Amino acid sequence: MSLGVRRVGPEAADDVLAVVRAAFGARPRLDPPADALGETVATVAAALAAHGGLMAELDEEPVGALVLDPDGDTLFLRRVGVVPYARHHGVADALVAAALDAGVGCRRLAVLAREELPATVRFWHHQGFTEVGRDAPYVRLERPGPTAYDVPDADAMRDLGRRVAASLGPGDLVVLAGGLGAGKTTFTQGVGAGLGVRGDVTSPTFVIARVHPSLVEGPALVHADAYRLGGIAEVDDLDLDASLDESVTVVEWGEGLVEGLTDSWLAVHIARRIDAEERIVTMTPHGDRWLRRADAVAALGLGWLPLLPC
Repeated sequence: MSLGVRRVGPEAADDVLAVVRAAFGARPRLDPPADALGETVATVAAALAAHGGLMAELDEEPVGALVLDPDGDTLFLRRVGVVPYARHHGVADALVAAALDAGVGCRRLAVLAREELPATVRFWHHQGFTEVGRDAPYVRLERPGPTAYDVPDADAMRDLGRRVAASLGPGDLVVLAGGLGAGKTTFTQGVGAGLGVRGDVTSPTFVIARVHPSLVEGPALVHADAYRLGGIAEVDDLDLDASLDESVTVVEWGEGLVEGLTDSWLAVHIARRIDAEERIVTMTPHGDRWLRRADAVAALGLGWLPLLPC
């Protein structure tokens, strides 16, 4: 099966409404009933006309949808649903991943889940959302939103790393992703400069991990490289958990390997613009620790690239 997610507007109101009715209609009876069951083509079209939505398709058949609803600096995900026959095919995961991409520039993403549906609440926890309040019958969950930066050269990459260091402290894990020569080590050099650590920060490929003690009574920088690891089973070779609580740990090529070391981490993805030297650096915070710092991350200030009016 081929699964895809695309942005949609009011022209997709009929399909979105069909998904919403099928998804919410299959849930247990709630009191009061779900507001989604009162939607019409006109109300869905109006919501999509305001800020758009996302449609998931299996083999070009609409099977999942959600409506994007920015409110100040927070992006709400509304009417999130998957038709019953398409569940357990990764549709909901794909919708949330696409919503994160759509939410670049929004300091927080938020959802409202019903208290009577604990499995739904668990799903959002699994997606990195943290419960921040309850107003019966709703549970409000949030996660920090991604930020993106246009980085024109190596000096700007180091400066971005230095700015990020201002938000880092003992116990923080930064996971770097990007192709060869993307600028991962250059970014880490900036982090090291911002933390005030000893020694030149260079690629740790051949030593796997290098420790840079602080010169300013702050946390040490542990700079590691997971490129040569064969999988998650070999993460123990890095012995990162021994120093994680006391240090700032930056792992190059660590995506999909080291996130299990902690409940909160900062994912940094570096991509080169086509036919240009400029880079797009996307930072995606994960976990409650970063939710509390959402304002600090959003205020780094190097050419924020919001895709929605958050």
